Amino acid sequence: MNRPLSLHPLLITLGLLLFLSLAGCRDRTPHLTSLDPDAVILAFGDSLTSGYGASSTASYPAILENLTGYRTVNAGRPGELSTEGLKRLPKLLQRYQPDLVILCHGGNDLLRRHDSTLTATNLRRMIEAVQSSEAEVVLLGVPQPGLWLRAAPFYQEIADEYGIPYNNKILPEILSSRELKSDAIHPNAAGYRQLAETLAQLIGRAEHN
Repeated sequence: MNRPLSLHPLLITLGLLLFLSLAGCRDRTPHLTSLDPDAVILAFGDSLTSGYGASSTASYPAILENLTGYRTVNAGRPGELSTEGLKRLPKLLQRYQPDLVILCHGGNDLLRRHDSTLTATNLRRMIEAVQSSEAEVVLLGVPQPGLWLRAAPFYQEIADEYGIPYNNKILPEILSSRELKSDAIHPNAAGYRQLAETLAQLIGRAEHN
């Protein structure tokens, strides 16, 4: 009769260490802190934020406000480049003094194939401006043009660098579905609702931590 196979103690130890290491990585995922009931959210970006392709009441900031109960300012400007957004952001931070900024920018840079290094630098300066105002920031990854829609790699690099919450899946997922977009680069009302629901879940997790 063959003797039953047993794992070498060293392999068991290595497996346990790997499991603990992966668990630790999950624990280090950036999280938002809970918002006060009178908190203000600033949704900052371009046409994806303004709600192009749907009515103003169907934009993701409008839906997010309804879902969360937090005042949500729609600061989206269609066609804006990141260089222009960087100049516009400080006045908005001063005016609204938000507790949370949802940053969704750089899409027009990608469409016009501008230098990605400059776009990434502009996004970094935006994040630094938000953090200097003592607001938190959530970064959304915008897909780059191509056969397979994926967020441009520099978004992940920036999120890791600043240790901020980041979603690189929701916009590529929406813009890969005919049922969720109004044209090749913009969601429709259903797509904006899905985006808002994803962000509401992110905010809701902070409230229960």
